[in-house]
Amino acid sequence: MVGTEPLLRIDGLTVAFPGETAVRDLSLAVEAGQTVAIVGESGSGKSMTALALMRLLPRSARITGGSARFAGRDLMALDEGAMRRVRGREIAMIFQEPMTSLNPVHTIGAQVAEVLRLHEGLGRAAARKRAIELLDLVRIADPARRVDDYPHQLSGGMRQRVMIAIAVACGPKLLIADEPTTALDVTIQAQVLDLLDRLRRDLSMGLLLITHDLGIVGQWADRVVVMYAGRKVEEGPPGALLEAPLHPYTAGLLGASPRKAEGLGYREARLAEIPGSISSARGEAGCAFAPRCRHAIASCRAAPPPPLVAHADGRMVACPVLAGSGAPS
Repeated sequence: MVGTEPLLRIDGLTVAFPGETAVRDLSLAVEAGQTVAIVGESGSGKSMTALALMRLLPRSARITGGSARFAGRDLMALDEGAMRRVRGREIAMIFQEPMTSLNPVHTIGAQVAEVLRLHEGLGRAAARKRAIELLDLVRIADPARRVDDYPHQLSGGMRQRVMIAIAVACGPKLLIADEPTTALDVTIQAQVLDLLDRLRRDLSMGLLLITHDLGIVGQWADRVVVMYAGRKVEEGPPGALLEAPLHPYTAGLLGASPRKAEGLGYREARLAEIPGSISSARGEAGCAFAPRCRHAIASCRAAPPPPLVAHADGRMVACPVLAGSGAPS
């Protein structure tokens, strides 16, 4: 709604490791009930952004700048006790690998119930009953029987559903899903994304969806943020961004996605390769994508990095070539 504070507003977030900056001056917002997708290849800073929001960064990483206001509070300013009360209850996160996130020696029901006992103060019997209800909510068949299964007894898609049940157990206001469909086949990916979308609507959650695959965001996201080498390079509504990308990196990601060739088999769809690697961009002046960009000109390598330029269709893009072409601002 106009004039109201978004559920989450990140302003100038910067995360650094010794000798390297993983996230650089990142700003974005997520409204209640909205899905915002962060897209980019491995090393772009997507997961580090999520871990910074949860205050779960590796020991060697530091938040060196910026703020992240959630429901009126700056998450970066909370002490650890206050942050523990936020995690799981108000902000929940689904991690990339459910098999490594779930404890192999405890049943799935016990792991769902643990969250309820910790944050909701439920007794053992009440927590077990609610765990069964949550397994049913995420569409695990025969939940009263499967509640006593161990993670190794479940398929990858079912383990991911258990992780989602744990994440939404306390009705969080914001759910962060970090590559929630990794290693799942296309049919199961669609089922998991449909489940997340249904829960977002039913629970009025904000959803921050982190993925390397631009092909999935058109159906599931309200807004897309494209990151490269720790910076936001393009942002906008998925329709315009996917149909006519303004940044060469966004175009490259689309060209590398099999989903763009709708109706063609994988063998028929010829994928475009982005030359080089993201590691070559570390420490570069100007546009970090310039070493891999066939459109780069001399000004692309000039410091400081190109600013984000606003466009009439609601997008923002950081591209010196485009900015120098007289594009609307």
